Amino acid sequence: MKTLRPSIVAVLSVLAASVVAGEMPQDALIAALKSGGHVIYLRHTSTESDYADQITADPANCASQRVLSEKGWTQARDIGQAVQRLHIPVDEVISSEYCRAWQTADLAFGHYSKTAALNFEPAETYTDAQLARMRNRVSPLINAPLVAGGGNRVIVGHDDPFEAVTGIYPEPQGVAYVLRPDGAGSFTVLGHIDPDAWPNS
Repeated sequence: MKTLRPSIVAVLSVLAASVVAGEMPQDALIAALKSGGHVIYLRHTSTESDYADQITADPANCASQRVLSEKGWTQARDIGQAVQRLHIPVDEVISSEYCRAWQTADLAFGHYSKTAALNFEPAETYTDAQLARMRNRVSPLINAPLVAGGGNRVIVGHDDPFEAVTGIYPEPQGVAYVLRPDGAGSFTVLGHIDPDAWPNS
């Protein structure tokens, strides 16, 4: 969580308009994911409290960070089970170094790789330069080539880096955004699925 200056809000609003196609119906989102070739940006599931810990948190020390609540552990498992039940193929899972992110990834998918590229900038009120750094780190992970005819890429991260790259604030915790890379360095946001809204079939 953070506070944005009005000038930054205006810039992000323009950015969002350039990448959001409009919300696809949920059944269309699921069908797209079943076909592979998409990116799921999953904000970590619910934590015991909600505050900006990025200024003081040490990514290598879970005790210095917000951690998943019991609800968050259940949400992560439920999301992973829904992905399996719906036969959504997953090729790779990438997580930030924060414990709440990689624990979400592990509980949901059973495997992940960590990268600092998904971490926060160490501030609560971001400058234009800090937003640009988050955007420049996250964009390549979204736009990296996907295997033709293969599965989807899952990115498990946080609210602020996602907003920096899309202009969309992802809420609630555990929400999954479906993105479609175009193969030319850009992508389209197709829609989102709330943590308790994954269909049964």
